[in-house]
Amino acid sequence: MRRHVINFFQIGSLVMLLVAVALLSAIATMHFAIHGAEVQVPALKGMTVAEARSQTSGLGLDLDVDNRYYSGDVAAGHILTQSPEPGAVVRREWRVRVSESLGPQKVEVPETVGQEERVAALRLRHEGLEVGVTARLPWPGAADGTVLSQDPPAHAQGIARPSINLLVAAASDDAPDGFVMPDLTALPVVSAQAELSSVGIQSTTSLVDVPVAPIGVGLASPTLPVRPGAVIAQEPLTGERVDQSTVVKLTVAK
Repeated sequence: MRRHVINFFQIGSLVMLLVAVALLSAIATMHFAIHGAEVQVPALKGMTVAEARSQTSGLGLDLDVDNRYYSGDVAAGHILTQSPEPGAVVRREWRVRVSESLGPQKVEVPETVGQEERVAALRLRHEGLEVGVTARLPWPGAADGTVLSQDPPAHAQGIARPSINLLVAAASDDAPDGFVMPDLTALPVVSAQAELSSVGIQSTTSLVDVPVAPIGVGLASPTLPVRPGAVIAQEPLTGERVDQSTVVKLTVAK
């Protein structure tokens, strides 16, 4: 009887050991299955697009150039920004989005106001620029398809993107499908609100304290103080497309 009891405990211990080994093996397999498919996103800023594509491809990641900007600091053809940030842990086949530098702005922004939309688009492309947002607005006295306004304006310097947003005249019986957001900064808030409400766009305001600028030193011109009630920031930004469903957020100086 004693021998049978000892054998029973030996068999029980062996079974428990085998179960523990199997459990540890399953945990290790699961850990490898989960973490073996994860990689760390490398730092791509400053690389050429070809270098960045080669490095991400070697890690099983997909590279997508989704924006291009002018930059005086990063050479043309090199990476400006990336998402996700360097060091982020993601699964293989994750899409890494980057923006590419076009180098310093060298093109002259042409004047397209008054031109027919198709002619304006051809002229922009000839200069190496793109047509960005196009909004349409019925406008008395302007032929259908005529460019009413553009952003950035002609001859603008220091622009960020190689795209020009256009506001185009629509037929008088058409409902406007949207507008190009104007620059409302420095306007009195009541004027900005009136301009928006005239085309059926609502707005909200938030008041902030603005410190008094220091008086200029030496030959430097003094900085003019911000007038209370003036718009100092806006969202959406100038040049973006807005319509009657958009609520514009205005930041106003106290």
